[in-house]
Amino acid sequence: MTRLPDGERVRTYLVWAGWVGVAFFAVYPTMNWLTSLRSQRLHLYAPQELALPLVPQFIWPYLSLYALFLAPPFFLPVARMPSLGKQLIAGTLASGVLFLLFPAELGFVRAVPVDTPYASVFAAIFSVDRPYNLVPSLHIVYATAIASACAEVAGPLVRRALFAWLAMIAAATLLVHQHHVVDVITAFALVILLRRRYGVTYV
Repeated sequence: MTRLPDGERVRTYLVWAGWVGVAFFAVYPTMNWLTSLRSQRLHLYAPQELALPLVPQFIWPYLSLYALFLAPPFFLPVARMPSLGKQLIAGTLASGVLFLLFPAELGFVRAVPVDTPYASVFAAIFSVDRPYNLVPSLHIVYATAIASACAEVAGPLVRRALFAWLAMIAAATLLVHQHHVVDVITAFALVILLRRRYGVTYV
C-alpha cells in the first residue's frame, strides 16, 4: 500500500538511488562511447519491426520512467529497499557487459518529428543518447524492477495500475523508436533473474 515516506525511508532511498546513479553514469556513457568507436555493430531486429510507426505522443509514457523512479519511498518499507537497489545496480552492470558483448545499433532512422509539439523533446533526447546500448533496454530493466518491487506491497488495483504503466513504458520504447523487441524481451528476462538472485519471488 502507498504511504507518505518518513525520514528513514527517504534517507535509505536516497542512499541507494545515489549508488544506482554512480553505476549508471559509470556504465552507460562509457558503453555508448565504446560502441561508437566500433566499425561493425549488430542489427538485432527483424526487418518487419522497421515498419512500426513513430508515435510522438508516446514520448510521455517513455519519459514517465523518471516519475516511476520516485515511487519506491511511497511503497517500500526500508527493509525492502536494499533488494531493489541491488537489482538496479546489478542490472546496470550486467547490461553494461551485454552492451560490450553485443554492440547493437538501432535500426530506425532517428529524425526529430518537426511537425509535432514534441520536436524539442526528441531533439533533447537525441542530443544526449546515442543509438547504441540497446540489448537489453536499461529503460525497461529499471521500469520492470521498480514496478515489480512496488507491486509486491500494493493492493490489487494499484498493482494492476503499476503493470499497466510498465506496459505503456515498454510499448513507448518501440513507438518512439528508441528500442527493438529483443531489447524489451531481454530486459524482462534479466529482471526475472535479478529478482530470483536477490531472493524476491517474481510477480
